[in-house]
Amino acid sequence: MFHMTPFVCRWIILTSLAQAVWMGLVCADERLTAGDGTRPVEAFVDRYCMDCHNAADAVSDLDLETTLLSQVQWPADHELSRVGARNPLAEWEAVLRRVASRQMPPLDAERPTEQEYRELVANLAQTLDRVAAQAPVIAPVDSLRRLTRTEYQNSVRDLLGIELDITSWLPKDESSGGFDNITVGDLSPSLMSRYLTAAEQIARIAVARSTQTPMGLNVRLPADLTQESHVAGLPLGTRGGTNIEHTFAESGVYEIAVRLTRDRDEMIEGLSRPHDLDVLVDREPKHRWTIKPPPRGRDDTLIDANLKVRIPITAGPHDIAVTFVSQGDSLIEIKRQPFEAAYNRHRHPRQQPALLEVSIVGPFADEGGSSAEIASTADTPSRSLIFTAWPASSSQEDQRDAAEQILGRLARVAFRRDVTAADLATPLAFFEDVLASEPTDAWQPAFELGIERAIAAILVNPNFLFHVEQIADSDASGPIARISDFELASRLAAFLWSSLPDDELLDLAAADALSDPEVLRNQVTRMLADDRSHSLVNHFAAQWLYLRNLDAVTPDLRLFPDYDENLKLAMRRETELLFEHVLRSDASVLDLIDSDFTFLNERLARHYSIPGVLGDEFRAVSLPADSHRGGLLRHGSILSVTSYATRTSPTVRGNWVLENIIGNPPPPPPPDIPALTEKTTLVATTLRERLAIHRANDACASCHDLIDPIGFALDHYDALGQYREKEGESPIDASGTLPDGANVDGVADLEANLLSRPEMFVSCLSEKMMTFALGRVVDYHDAAAIRSIVRSAAEKNYRLSSIVQGIVASQPFQYRSVRSSANVEN
Repeated sequence: MFHMTPFVCRWIILTSLAQAVWMGLVCADERLTAGDGTRPVEAFVDRYCMDCHNAADAVSDLDLETTLLSQVQWPADHELSRVGARNPLAEWEAVLRRVASRQMPPLDAERPTEQEYRELVANLAQTLDRVAAQAPVIAPVDSLRRLTRTEYQNSVRDLLGIELDITSWLPKDESSGGFDNITVGDLSPSLMSRYLTAAEQIARIAVARSTQTPMGLNVRLPADLTQESHVAGLPLGTRGGTNIEHTFAESGVYEIAVRLTRDRDEMIEGLSRPHDLDVLVDREPKHRWTIKPPPRGRDDTLIDANLKVRIPITAGPHDIAVTFVSQGDSLIEIKRQPFEAAYNRHRHPRQQPALLEVSIVGPFADEGGSSAEIASTADTPSRSLIFTAWPASSSQEDQRDAAEQILGRLARVAFRRDVTAADLATPLAFFEDVLASEPTDAWQPAFELGIERAIAAILVNPNFLFHVEQIADSDASGPIARISDFELASRLAAFLWSSLPDDELLDLAAADALSDPEVLRNQVTRMLADDRSHSLVNHFAAQWLYLRNLDAVTPDLRLFPDYDENLKLAMRRETELLFEHVLRSDASVLDLIDSDFTFLNERLARHYSIPGVLGDEFRAVSLPADSHRGGLLRHGSILSVTSYATRTSPTVRGNWVLENIIGNPPPPPPPDIPALTEKTTLVATTLRERLAIHRANDACASCHDLIDPIGFALDHYDALGQYREKEGESPIDASGTLPDGANVDGVADLEANLLSRPEMFVSCLSEKMMTFALGRVVDYHDAAAIRSIVRSAAEKNYRLSSIVQGIVASQPFQYRSVRSSANVEN
């Protein structure tokens, strides 16, 4: 019998233990073990991936020969990432993403069956989900994150009850990861100065204290705004003009001055006959000018020099409308169809005069005994919201008690938590400085001034300007820790309202009840039903769908002479209303892809060649089965922002769909890639032919084979989204083969392909929405949470509310990483 030495015994025991651990990792889940003991994932990789992604070749820098799936089973995958340059979890999440979208294996290689694809995706996702559950990791998020300009404006609205446009006071926020609430961690001295100025102006308007100090507002209408017909929001029977929603700081007499548009010779445009121009305050007519053409031989440069009127206006929000009286529409008798755009001499001359600019300045000293028309300032919405307490007497003690009640309530909402005496010390100091410097016999104006200064101090307090979250305790038992209920309330309000939490959220947070799952679900439902959730339309969707980029769209007007500001606004509104419909009706987000209706006004309907839609107001319009309109991919807004000034771009459109609809963008192009040769007499005439020449470059082919077929499926739409059958004299060829091997010929086939695997679009939307909700770019650590959200949403037909509820209930939303030596270094 063979005699085993102690060394041999120890070696056998250690080897057996190592084998047992290895087998435990490989066979941790029986569902992942095939009959022959080989993992289905590894069998798939060996057959379909290893020819390219081995240690010797490592195409696209992916080596699946040495980056084993079993490595990600270790609880601390970041420990492995410190040793080598690769992170196995990140690599395998990338593999799952590519395989789930059927982008891999490539079309010229051996391809799995659909059943094999589904099994691989299910098995690999199950493995990666188990790793995430056993070793949760959340990417760090800044403990101090400044309010974006939109969040600041909404927060002022909800805190003080005033609607203000602060775009002239605060600069635009830079975008990162597709959203502007990510790169907002700093506060430069120059930006702080802007916040100080804004706070002083806002506090004055909110308190509406009488000072008789004039303030000015100047509104210039876009130069390419056609004003030949009725403008939505203005009274019927009017033409052109504008409606200005403005909150007046105090009651008084205000001067309204108007300038008309001019041509390059400084002559009033379209003034061939007299026109009446009205000024209305809250729809009530206040003044009318009759504008007449000058006598023959006289210039008209001074016609609008005296278009000024002084009107008594009370403090608070008002609608100031300046608009022409409509003289009816007449048919233009020309042989060619008239252009839709009419806004300057260089394009299509205006047929009638139009507004260029409206200025509002005041208040001025009371003139003509109009004080009787000016009501008290005590009933403005902002004053009613601010002055919830009033001193019982003129004593400083009573005034301070009232100030503490007012400022305590405002600070609690502004700071998004319960406040302490230390929090109120600075605002109260500003309040008391005013009391000490003002005469005691005029205590009421002094009290209002003190509150005004204290509110300004709150508006520049870091607890208001920043989302503040405490750094998680490094002594926590795990790598992540739950955020407090107040921080949860702040995250909720920033996500769904782009604003501050209201009293109901704060009360629940103070009672430590908000984090209760049932309470939290009910609050999300309530918040989605609130009008403030419209921020998901104009803040989230506008950035996700690139609607903000419409302002930069400048099509070649020789090729697209009908384009003007009216069309741009209409295209944006169509997309906003579709997303708002899905939000308000809690419909399936798949309706964004395939819809049998859309939202149109007359301007956009004519652009789309859809008859029977009259007027400037938008309404839902049912579409026939063969309509070229419907979901997002058929919207003029999307098609315009993904085109060039002179032509469409299948590459830009395909890349946009991959990034924002499928969620699997191609890698960035390598350096020194030659630009696409434009159409000349020496090269191919169609865009498809020119791109085919471009793809002949091997460095270009790998990405363009992925991008171009998707873009060509949309090529029936020109650079402004109008449907066409030809490009020049050549028929449009919208056919192609998608990365998953499916043949498509047009947008309908592309939409059907997207809906055949809806989890791809829903996953992309969930990632975009979670990025917006967290204020950071999601990464591979969040992938398991995204998959959980999508699976849960599938049970509810992918309703938008189910996605939002899933994000709020997820670990990345309710937890943060612990700042210790165990943090992940990506």
